[in-house]
Amino acid sequence: MSGFASFRDFYPYYLTEHSNRNCRRMHFVGSTLVLLVLVLAIVTGRLAWLWLAPVAGYGFAWIGHFVFEKNRPATFSHPLYSLMGDWVMYWQILRGKVRI
Repeated sequence: MSGFASFRDFYPYYLTEHSNRNCRRMHFVGSTLVLLVLVLAIVTGRLAWLWLAPVAGYGFAWIGHFVFEKNRPATFSHPLYSLMGDWVMYWQILRGKVRI
């Protein structure tokens, strides 16, 4: 996929790469775990917990892509926009705008 002029241009593409509900569910679980890891690290004061954040986030998301979506994660070609897309989609799932 070619470059995108803006995140606004990228996000519709991002959603097409997440058309499988199980893939979106895996993203949601991974992102929720990232937030829990961040809270755990802050509450306990043990910043060593932070190494789990990318493992949980990317681990669940990539399983979603390889097992359910059967595509290559956008992280590999558009890392910043993909990270932004993860959190926009997460928020839209919470608000009921994207179904899981």
